[in-house]
Amino acid sequence: MTPAFVLQLGRRPPGGGSDAAQQIGLGFTASRRVGKAVARNRARRRLSEAARAVLPGPARPGYNYVIVARPAVLTWPFERLLSELRTAFARLTPGTPDGGAASDGRS
Repeated sequence: MTPAFVLQLGRRPPGGGSDAAQQIGLGFTASRRVGKAVARNRARRRLSEAARAVLPGPARPGYNYVIVARPAVLTWPFERLLSELRTAFARLTPGTPDGGAASDGRS
């Protein structure tokens, strides 16, 4: 979790063909807390473009990722957004169903 976004992880459900286990699911959301419709759309576009630049490298096939926008996503410099997104993807533990744990060695 950062002031600009929250990255969530979930295992892709079984089924959906043999390719489903090798695919990466990605979704974006922004609540009204981010702002009015124009601000929410801009937040989703910024996150989408950042994810396009960062992925598929740190993402793991067979998982769904959801990036939830927070208000700071509208004001952060794009380079900082990229850096934080790379870090968030790297910290997610693939075995965690809710995606909230970090794999930095701490319990």
